[in-house]
Amino acid sequence: MRSATIRRKTKETDIGISLRIEGRGNSRISTKIRFLDHMLELFAKHGLFDIKLNASGDLDVDQHHLVEDTGIVLGQAFEKALGNKKGIQRAGYFVYPMDESLAVVSIDIGGRPYARFDVDIDAKKIGDLDTALLEDFFIAFSQGLKCNIHIIMPYGRNPHHKAEAVFKAFAKSMMMACSVGRVKRLPSTKGRI
Repeated sequence: MRSATIRRKTKETDIGISLRIEGRGNSRISTKIRFLDHMLELFAKHGLFDIKLNASGDLDVDQHHLVEDTGIVLGQAFEKALGNKKGIQRAGYFVYPMDESLAVVSIDIGGRPYARFDVDIDAKKIGDLDTALLEDFFIAFSQGLKCNIHIIMPYGRNPHHKAEAVFKAFAKSMMMACSVGRVKRLPSTKGRI
């Protein structure tokens, strides 16, 4: 079983995570930002990852540090759990419809961090989450895992549906990228990721 446990503590946040890639979609998540918890619970459920995550931070300042650091730690947990990455598919993509919204997410766990977030969420908040921080979450995740992640939403109307479609597509893309393929070698012509 590919798994990892990480704790990251700074003056701004304190985050602990336990991740099992070959899970059943079970999660116990508390970031003190309920909508972010909901999105991460969806991620675990639809990717079949087992995730325990407890995060606290300087929410009296704003949500930025906690959301960004949660993305970093989640990415680092996958990086650690994937180990030498031999045999993984490496790339994954998914197109997810959520009622009137459509999300496209593509990931390459190729050792180079890059994030593109082309999603127009025309609401300042969804529940208690500052929506401007969604892009920061995915940038931080790409840095923690050292992956490329492209997130595109060609259309959608409801902000909640837009975010939900993104996180469900993210889950399915990660499940595909992390899955072990037929070839048991490193998926790179360079010989390393």
